[in-house]
Amino acid sequence: MNVRPISGASVDASGRGRRAVPALICGVLLLAVTACGGGGSGSGSSGDSKDKGADAAQSKQSEAVVTIAPKNAAKSVDTSGALKVTASKGRLTAVEVKDDKGAVVPGKITTGGTGWTPSTHLAASTKYTVHAVAKDSEGREAAEDSSFTTLTPKNTFIGNFTPEDGSTVGVGMPFSVRFTRGITHPEDVEKAISIKTEPAVDVEGHWFGNDRLDFRPEKYWASGTKVTVKLNLDGVEGRSGVYGKQTKTVKFTIGRNQVSVVDAKTHKMKVTQDGKVVKTLPVTTGKPGYDTWNGQMVISERLRVTRMNGETVGYGGEYDIKDVPDAMRLTDSGTFIHGNYWAGGAFGNYNASHGCVGLQDTRGGYDRGLPGRWFFDHSIVGDVVVVKRSHDRTVDPGNGLNGWNMSWEKWKA
Repeated sequence: MNVRPISGASVDASGRGRRAVPALICGVLLLAVTACGGGGSGSGSSGDSKDKGADAAQSKQSEAVVTIAPKNAAKSVDTSGALKVTASKGRLTAVEVKDDKGAVVPGKITTGGTGWTPSTHLAASTKYTVHAVAKDSEGREAAEDSSFTTLTPKNTFIGNFTPEDGSTVGVGMPFSVRFTRGITHPEDVEKAISIKTEPAVDVEGHWFGNDRLDFRPEKYWASGTKVTVKLNLDGVEGRSGVYGKQTKTVKFTIGRNQVSVVDAKTHKMKVTQDGKVVKTLPVTTGKPGYDTWNGQMVISERLRVTRMNGETVGYGGEYDIKDVPDAMRLTDSGTFIHGNYWAGGAFGNYNASHGCVGLQDTRGGYDRGLPGRWFFDHSIVGDVVVVKRSHDRTVDPGNGLNGWNMSWEKWKA
């Protein structure tokens, strides 16, 4: 049988082509180059793989968008109404606002998680930082951080208060604040004053004019009650362009229950402690034309010795008495219960004063055994003195710390 050689290949005597092996090797090399060379179809497959990876990374980002107002690094920001955090395409899960001392500003996330606002005003001249987190429908989180600084007010006010921090006072003592500027935004100011008591009791505030705010319970305080007042007035806009600059915590305790009842007709005063009469003292009250106020009056000031001049209370030159002993103020208009060394035999017999309640005493009050000194030594600021059966009307609730002469309904209104 004859065999035809492949073109270009010689055949030896045995009939086998001498170049057959090299041709096979070249064929194998050609396949190898084709496999590694990255032709058109191979290159397209590698690019699709990279695009899919980018899409997967993109899909991991949250769609939620957190917005913080005011804008980052803002200056002179208003202390009320300017701070807001919102979320779109998601819901807020955490909002933390801190001042430059690390104190947290309280606030609440709205139902549905679309917004957050502070539950109180901000302090003036203070830097705040905000950190907010929101989640989208897939549970992926988005966060935003910001900071800003509040305004520095040109005009400010404070509140002068009574009683003093750490004091023990009588059961009639309200917490009274007198502001150094007239207040035209009373709700904002009142909201900035919080009162907690132990045991708990409802305490409400009442405004007398636009510069005084008193707080009291419905009835006299219970003995032993501990009262904590927080004045968070820093940054409160009390009137247009006038801001509070005061932050103060005041604590006081209610002492034993002492209520003294003056009968202007019998000229006697019964002193009760915890509901029991401990002393009955002869007194003199306002003479005709100068009658003593009726009603519940609270001791607001104690003066061991003072001078009483009719010029200061609108009585001209009718009297000017020095070294008046053991005097305790009952009204802003000048009513006192005090020791009296000049009324002779009036005590327990007839009314001889210009409106005060007088008890027998010595000039300067050196005799501790007389009624004036005894009552002074057994009284504290906040004790109640009730006057009845006088010919004058009931004392005005705002004349001194005498809001007890107003019904609870009117007080709250």
